[in-house]
This record gives sequence, C-alpha cells and structure tokens, in this order.
Amino acid sequence: MSETSDLPARLREALGAARFGYDEVADLLGPAAHQALARNETTPALRRTTGGSPLETLTRLFLLQAVVDADAAERALPGLVDRLTAEGFLERSVGEVAARLDVRPYAADGDALWVVSDLTPGLDGGPNRVGPEHVLGISSASTSLAQLTIRDRVGRSLDLGTGCGVQALHLAGHSGAVVATDVNERALRLARFNVALNDVRTPVDVRAGSFFEPVRGERFDLIATNPPFVISPATGERLVYRDSGLPGDRVVEHIVRTAPEHLTDGGWCQVLANWIVPVGTDWAERLSSWIDPECDAFVVQREVLDPASYVELWLKDAGQHGAPDYAARYDTWLSWFEEQGIEAVGFGWINLRRSGAADPARELLEWPYDVEQPIASAIGDWAAGADAVVGADSHLVVRSDVQQETTGQPGAADPEVVVLRQQRGLRRARRADTVEAALVGACDGDLSVGQILDAVSALLDLDPAQTRTTYLPVVRELVTEGFLGAPSR
Repeated sequence: MSETSDLPARLREALGAARFGYDEVADLLGPAAHQALARNETTPALRRTTGGSPLETLTRLFLLQAVVDADAAERALPGLVDRLTAEGFLERSVGEVAARLDVRPYAADGDALWVVSDLTPGLDGGPNRVGPEHVLGISSASTSLAQLTIRDRVGRSLDLGTGCGVQALHLAGHSGAVVATDVNERALRLARFNVALNDVRTPVDVRAGSFFEPVRGERFDLIATNPPFVISPATGERLVYRDSGLPGDRVVEHIVRTAPEHLTDGGWCQVLANWIVPVGTDWAERLSSWIDPECDAFVVQREVLDPASYVELWLKDAGQHGAPDYAARYDTWLSWFEEQGIEAVGFGWINLRRSGAADPARELLEWPYDVEQPIASAIGDWAAGADAVVGADSHLVVRSDVQQETTGQPGAADPEVVVLRQQRGLRRARRADTVEAALVGACDGDLSVGQILDAVSALLDLDPAQTRTTYLPVVRELVTEGFLGAPSR
C-alpha cells in the first residue's frame, strides 16, 4: 500500500456510493441481527443480506466474512476487485471473492469513517487464533478510550500505540497535528491507509518505534493510549497488540512515569490499562507511587478480576481455549501469579494532567458502577472542580442532575439515611448527614457557603465556627466530586 496510491480515494468513493456506513448497516441488519454480530454471530445478519445490493454485498464480504459472488463484488467495488486482491484486501477464486482484511464503517464524533484492520477472529465460534503481528480493529477497549478522551481543541496530540489508527482519527478532529506511534509495522501501514481512506486533512505523522522513543524530546497537549497491557509472565508467543514484552504491569508504570516528560503545561495523558493488585497491598497506594509530583491524577478502577478469571479471559482471546497445551499454559500463568504475589488484576482509567500545582489534585476511586458515556466530559468537570477556589465566600449551586434520596420509617420526623446521587457523568453517590444535606439544598447561588453554614448552625443549635471548620472541607469535596459548582453566568 503505497502512500502515494490512489487506492484510498477510489475505495472511499466506492464505499460512499454503496452507502456503506454505520447507521446504514445497522438499519439493514435490524437490532437483533446487529446485536448478534456484536456477539460474533453472523447467522441472523446473513439472513438479512440476501438481496444483492452493494450495501448488502459489502456487509457480507467484510463484516460477516462470507464468500460473495464475483459479479456482486464488482458491482459493489467497481473496477477495484483486482486491485484490492493484489493489495491483500481480497482473495479471488473462480466466480467468488472473500475478504482478507476487515473494512468496517465507524461513527466517530458525528463523522462517518471507515477503518481497515485484520479480520475479526472467532466469528460463529470458529478458530480464534491470531498471528503475532495481528492488527486489532475497532474493539471495546478502543471505543472505551475514545469515550474517555477529552475532546477540547488542542495543538498537538499523541496516539501512543496506534494500532490501526482509530484514536488518531478521533484526535485529528480536535488537534492541530497528531503523531501516532507503534512498534508493529503492519499496524503502521494500515494506520496510514486509514488516514488516507478517511481523507483526514489534519497532519498525522505515523512513526515506528517503541513507546516514547519516536517522540524523544517532544511535548504534547494530549496523549491518549491503550497500551498492550495484558499482565503475563512475558514468555511464549507474543501478540503485539496486547503483549508489551515486559512482565507484569511494568508497561503501564513506564507510561505513567514517563508521560509527564512529554506533556505541555496543562497537558493531559489518558490511559486505558490493567494493573496488579498485590496480596496485602492497596491498589491505590501502589499506583500513587507512580505519579509525578507535578501532575494532577484522577484514577478510576472500574473492574477487578481474580487470577483464574483473568487468565481464562486472555487465553480465550488468543484462541488457546481447547488447544492441546491450554491446561499447561493456564497452569504456568497461574503459577507465575502466585510467585509474584498477585491477588487480583484491576482495570480502569488513568488520567494525568501536568498542572505544576503546589498541591496537585489526586483522587483514586473504585467505581464499578454504570456511568454515562462518553465519560470524557466528567473527567473535564473533575479537573474544573479541582481548580476551583472554594471557601466561605464562594457562591455555589447544586448541579441540575443531583437528586436526594431518603430512607427511614414511614411517618418518622427525620430520615435515617440521606443519599445524594448524580444522574449524569460518573453518577456518583454519597451519604450526607443533616448539615451536608441542608447545605446542598440551600446552594442556589444567592447566599455564600459561609452564610448557609451559619444559618444551618443556628437552625440546628450548632457552634458556627466549629461548623465552618468541619464542613468547609466537605464543600471542597462536593465541588471536586461534581455535586456543587459555580453558578452559570
């Protein structure tokens, strides 16, 4: 795939003419077949795509990995079948055409895109084995990182470990320039093709190299990365898209420790990652030790897996389930976990901001509950809350999505439990005492925090000075956590 080739433009024209877009495919398949395909089952979708239209043909060819009639392929890809065969996208036999690469419609930030990658393994329960240089396409991890990434307009962005280039396509929409790096040469070729296929006008510099080596000495306003974070003994066959070659979670530690050197003032690094939870050690305390003292950090642990569940997940991902050496691989991996004293594996988000503050904001939160997606705006709100100056003279308002829930005996004068719960963003909840609940209820922007606390103290017959001393730090927490904010202007 030459960088000066006209193939991306010609393929883009054919895909557009066939109306091969995410919404169009979803409408064609209908909800049931579309959801089945998300589970790697193609039968319902095959039943919905028998009409022979270009959209149906491309859906069967690339998404369902079905063999299609050569004449139908020619109608869907006029003048391109032989070219795509020569370039490795297709395989042609007498009268039939099959896909060798995945060409997938993708909806991103309101734009209709296409992403080329290796074929999705494991359709319909078939063999799931992938090669060491496999280039992963759109996955739950890539969409999770896309939903996490803050979309403020920035000058320069870095997609660290670009793979097929999905994050680079996102970053190009709100960056003046993008650098995308990867150690996998096949991935780099496909990423360059995807940039050209989508006619991206933002400069995207695709570079070969490991981690930060290709950008030595450079700084960025935003770094987004879904690194090869699988925690393993780093032995045996390495799958580049998920295995770093480093044991344990050293790849994530390296990124967290090194990223601040490559951030501009106020710049963000956002990481989707796994980390080790050692026996008898607090996960948050361990990750805190990695974080640069000049960086704010908001880390959210979304899920925790025990060693057996974790090993099973990734052996199945590599197509090892049912293989002759499955049990031996399983046992070796578990033995290594035991030797390393690994109690569990955490999964979640690491958000770093190079603030240079004398007292950086830090929150390491375990939050396995449902959140509103995309979650990026909530990360930005957390930073705004961390920057806010909060004191007795502050005028605050309760956020519009916050609701109060009370629990108690019917007819009781006072509730036994008061819970403040957000309906948006992280959807946090916190238990509030009488003073805190009264404070939040009175925050409408008219009175200052100090005035409200004094009024509550008088109402409850409390010492006003002591109430301020006790509850001003609580107000600070309520702002940082997104329950209270500044009035809109």
